[in-house]
Amino acid sequence: MSYKVIVDSCGELTAEMKASGRFETASLGLEVGDCHIIDDESFNQAEFLKNVAECPTCPKSSCPSPETFMEGYHCDAEHVYAVTLSSELSGSYNSAVLGKNLYEEEYGEKDIYVFNSKSASVGQTLIGMKIAQCEERGMTFKEVVAAVEAYIEEQHTYFVLETLETLRKNGRLTGLKAIAATVLNIRPVMGATPKGEICQLGQARGIKKALKNMVDCVIADLKDPESKVLAISHCNCPQRAQDVKKMLEERVKLKDIIILDTRGVSSMYANDGGVIIAV
Repeated sequence: MSYKVIVDSCGELTAEMKASGRFETASLGLEVGDCHIIDDESFNQAEFLKNVAECPTCPKSSCPSPETFMEGYHCDAEHVYAVTLSSELSGSYNSAVLGKNLYEEEYGEKDIYVFNSKSASVGQTLIGMKIAQCEERGMTFKEVVAAVEAYIEEQHTYFVLETLETLRKNGRLTGLKAIAATVLNIRPVMGATPKGEICQLGQARGIKKALKNMVDCVIADLKDPESKVLAISHCNCPQRAQDVKKMLEERVKLKDIIILDTRGVSSMYANDGGVIIAV
């Protein structure tokens, strides 16, 4: 069966995914103050991060329109899947579902399924890879959906932030707490709840200790690691990503570890210097 996977632009695509012709990106919009940016191939990360740092208000994202998803579903592929940023963080999931309804009203029924990743960034990447793996094995549409939903339920996401400014700007931390944490060099270790909400898992003084703390959390949650692919994304800090990879390789044997650069919406959440892990 022919298939297609649409991933909203919070999710990174590997070079292999892009080259396969099976994957397509649905772009989110970004707003920094009065500046509106489309998260597509024209996205300038350096300029975006500079604007975020200088803007007193929190950057915002706008999900792809239902029509964008509808157009993506209108293709020759017999099976079409969408993978969206956690529905707890964005309206992308609801937009993708509405796009499916609009498609079916216009063109009739088709095998289309929208996955709520309950994650972001490389969490979405791994879900897209899982869909392709299931399809290449010749699984039926219903079997793919069941297998991938089970995979999402077992997936974990973790990240470490270089700065607390975004959390301060969007109201998750009071200004006083953010200032105190900055003065004390505190770095939070964050994760995702089973519903896909952001939660704090721990904290450490200094980025190196925070990264080690994050690796400790990953190791504690890992089950059957030799069968797992782990993904790391980073925002302008490739050496940190390599350091995290080395820490993991020294402590556990995984099937594979891949490293990707964040972009667009992911870099808004990770901020300059942030590291994200999904497994």
